[in-house]
Amino acid sequence: MPPLSRRRALASGLSALLAGVAGCSSAPTNGTDDPPATRTESPPDGDGGGGETGTGTGTGGDGPNLADARVAAESVAAGFVSPVDFFAPAGTDRRFVVDQPGVVYEVTANGRRDAPYLDLREQVVDIGGYDERGLLGVAPHPEFADNGRLYVRYSAPRREGTPRDYSHTFVLSEFTVDPGARTVDGGRERTLLELPEPQSNHNAGSVGFGPDGLLYVGTGDGGGGGDRGTGHVADWYDAVDGGNGQDVTENLLGSILRLDVDSRDGDRPYGIPADNPLVGRDGLDEQYAWGFRNPWRFSFDTRDGNNWDLYVADVGQSEYEEVSVVERGGNYGWNVREGTHCYGAGECPTTTPDGDPLVDPVIEYPHSGDGATGISVIGGYVVRGGALSGTGLAGAYLFADWRSNGRLFAADPASETTPWPVTEVPITGDGAPGSFVTAFGRDGEDLFVLSTGARGLNDRTGALHRLVAP
Repeated sequence: MPPLSRRRALASGLSALLAGVAGCSSAPTNGTDDPPATRTESPPDGDGGGGETGTGTGTGGDGPNLADARVAAESVAAGFVSPVDFFAPAGTDRRFVVDQPGVVYEVTANGRRDAPYLDLREQVVDIGGYDERGLLGVAPHPEFADNGRLYVRYSAPRREGTPRDYSHTFVLSEFTVDPGARTVDGGRERTLLELPEPQSNHNAGSVGFGPDGLLYVGTGDGGGGGDRGTGHVADWYDAVDGGNGQDVTENLLGSILRLDVDSRDGDRPYGIPADNPLVGRDGLDEQYAWGFRNPWRFSFDTRDGNNWDLYVADVGQSEYEEVSVVERGGNYGWNVREGTHCYGAGECPTTTPDGDPLVDPVIEYPHSGDGATGISVIGGYVVRGGALSGTGLAGAYLFADWRSNGRLFAADPASETTPWPVTEVPITGDGAPGSFVTAFGRDGEDLFVLSTGARGLNDRTGALHRLVAP
């Protein structure tokens, strides 16, 4: 492809940025194509989605004590193929695990129920072996206990509007189900969004309600390597061909989207929040932040009742993994930069041609070396007590990597340096997660880890573990 000549005008007027600053069997891929936050004021009452948002009044005391931090893990449920998401609807005492082939299971004190709660295998593209497509995320509406609305992100066979040489269609749908049913027949599906996906990988998949009551949706860059090739549009950066991550006008890939699912805007089956950063500017109104390669899991953390953060883990290409605290209108650099480093060039800009900054991550670690390493970051949560009280982790951001043999990592958001130093958190006892961590989940203040014992989709080694004090 010849050098790029078109320049994409990226929105100016970013909000104040931080200083310095998805499936293996389900996890997003790294650059070899092996598998694998938002800050605002005065959120409304409630937890914004039952399982996505952690609340607290600060870290307490002097914050995390990561040097002495320890956890244990107790088995909750097993028998999944590739568990990629967990949700616990607000106003209920129920917990659910999303299995990548297209099934949602309820889990109880006795483990996984045999009968699926929601079976979408007819809608989801056929997957097998190692695959990043499938049923990738589910978010209950904050008022699910009353309205029975679930927001589901899955990979469908090519639909109308998806080119024949593309892999599949990204689908975001609203399902209305009986909130008290033990099993549902699929409910009433209302498609909200369809995006043509050129490649089978880099699909992201996170969906979740923020403390503002709006639905956030992660999208990958369209797959392949380097954000280049079929389905990757021209952008403003000439040194690396292509880039959905740096485009905000042609498609919604490589971004975090924000939608109002409780209203409609013209012909759209959802509303556009008036303060989305590109409303009234050159760009697509659904965009909230961009410059992502493959955001695999995000979470919200309410720090003191008035301020909250959106943590987004973005899988790297070939050398670095990263986690960012994402701001409205922020540009997180891909494919100009991989983490804090230039990608595909010896030198690269730190701003767009309009002068908007490319925001560095708050956490970065390499694919090889000492300490925290891996190839596919798995986003987690800030610890806010619960069963992890007294572990030294209060106030720390806890996360993992898909290929780290079940190890857990933590970083202190109060660190005086950026990127924040990363510490491995030892897991004691016999209940450690499987070799491949695929996702985290939250129910109130309790945290859960989802994992598999195998790389592919060929058996049922997937399990759900609750993290507890040793």
